Amino acid sequence: MRQAQPATGRMGAVLGLNLALVGAALGVGLSAHSVGVLAQAVDDLLDAGAIALSLLAAWVARHRRGPVPARAEALAALATAAWLVAASLLVMGGAAYRLVTGAGRVDGLAVLAMSGVAALVLMAGALLLHQGRRPGDGLATRAVLLDTGADALSAAGVALAGGIILAADGLYWLDPVVALVISALVAGQALVLVREATAHLHAG
Repeated sequence: MRQAQPATGRMGAVLGLNLALVGAALGVGLSAHSVGVLAQAVDDLLDAGAIALSLLAAWVARHRRGPVPARAEALAALATAAWLVAASLLVMGGAAYRLVTGAGRVDGLAVLAMSGVAALVLMAGALLLHQGRRPGDGLATRAVLLDTGADALSAAGVALAGGIILAADGLYWLDPVVALVISALVAGQALVLVREATAHLHAG
């Protein structure tokens, strides 16, 4: 019980960070015509739901004994991974559409600023989770850490693309290309987590 509380506190802080980024990313993504920033907004929103599920699993673990807490934690991790895969496929579809139909003008400065700030905020959240990790934190906390780190990487990639677009005053195809590459990487990490969570469920 004493180990679960710090983990839930850290996840709650990261939940707040994700929610704070959702509205800003949606607004900037729409105004800058950036599929990469819009992908961040969708991912942040889905992540908030996944973290909420992890917090619920932690609450169950504190109030129940036996196999139920372990199963709840594995199910929360599985839900996080499933949402990551779904979001990644959605982003890849939108990015592919932009590439096929022709990527329109993208506001590189807005993309660079929004994604740069998001990368720093999410990196701080990932460090908070990593530095406070304990052996008893469990699979759900690891899922949130993986998710937050992947989001920071995604935001940094979009920021880099925005910087190049700004400097070149063109190369707008970079925005959907970066979104495709990062989404594929995130989906791959999520599939690894799916296997681990499934193994935990079968073991229980």
